[in-house]
Amino acid sequence: MRGKGPGLSEMNERSREIFRQVVEAYVETGEPIGSRTLSRRLTVSLSPATIRNVMADLEEAGLLFSPHTSAGRLPTEAGMRLFVNGLLELGKLPADERDRIEQRCRTAGKSVEQALEEAVSALSGLARCAGLVLAPKTQRALKHVEFVHLGPGRALVVIVTEDGVVENRVIEVPPGLPPSALTEATNYLTQRLGGRTLDETRARVLEELEQNRSQLDELATRVVEAGLATWAGGAKGGSLIVRGQSHLLDDVTALGDIERIRTLFDALETKEMLVRLLDLTNRADGVQIFIGADSELFGVTGCSMIVAPYHDSRERIVGAIGVIGPTRLNYARIIPLVDYTARMIGRLIG
Repeated sequence: MRGKGPGLSEMNERSREIFRQVVEAYVETGEPIGSRTLSRRLTVSLSPATIRNVMADLEEAGLLFSPHTSAGRLPTEAGMRLFVNGLLELGKLPADERDRIEQRCRTAGKSVEQALEEAVSALSGLARCAGLVLAPKTQRALKHVEFVHLGPGRALVVIVTEDGVVENRVIEVPPGLPPSALTEATNYLTQRLGGRTLDETRARVLEELEQNRSQLDELATRVVEAGLATWAGGAKGGSLIVRGQSHLLDDVTALGDIERIRTLFDALETKEMLVRLLDLTNRADGVQIFIGADSELFGVTGCSMIVAPYHDSRERIVGAIGVIGPTRLNYARIIPLVDYTARMIGRLIG
């Protein structure tokens, strides 16, 4: 049975260096590393026998494990957490990557959601991970809301705020809904905006719908409720945007990996667990790191999430952006990448 992992202060310099090299080799290759290979990576001269003894101690402490008999060692999730929290040296974000993020975050001609989609797509591409961003709720006073028929089962919601910001989103509507119902829903909402925010409008509409549903036919009522619920995001906050899920398949090497990734894909589709994790991030400042069993979602899939909140002009946390990838992420590179993107989005929101 594995014991409780020691803190860095309880490890001597030799143990720390061997542990660091095992983790860095794992991040580079994803493969176990043996004592002979490790002896060639160390800056100090140690025999393979000495290295084996140290790795055995680290395994007993729950920081390393051997996937097969006579194989090399890999870090456990506890080992990865210890490394990230105490031994990781963050890299400096290259100028070209900063420029790429800044270019994608520019808002000229874009809605806030479009700019966020650009930013998370850039982050996903640079990190080679799935990217996700929790968009802020619209709190501006509204001037106009319109529903536009797109085809069977689909409509476009267009919202214009009093300060001139235009945003739009595609929603699902009941099959067979006539365009006249969309017009009726538009007129109904337009009469009730009066400079209210989205939440205020939604609350008033729902109250009226409860009091007198005869003002709208059943189909138009469902359009109003669906459209406003999509924009308001319910009690959970803003909408969740996920991009680049295919990057999660880049490092798949076994059938078991495919099954775990499929489980994660299903979770990404439902998004409920991610929203809960991002809500936790919304209550904490700075970059947050979830490794494996740190969360219910990643304990099954063997993945990690690096996420950071972003702020509005009043320094209030209004959303979060991050990436999901394998446990052996290049944390030294991706943590500053996520942090910089979050700060750029803060400027955008501000």
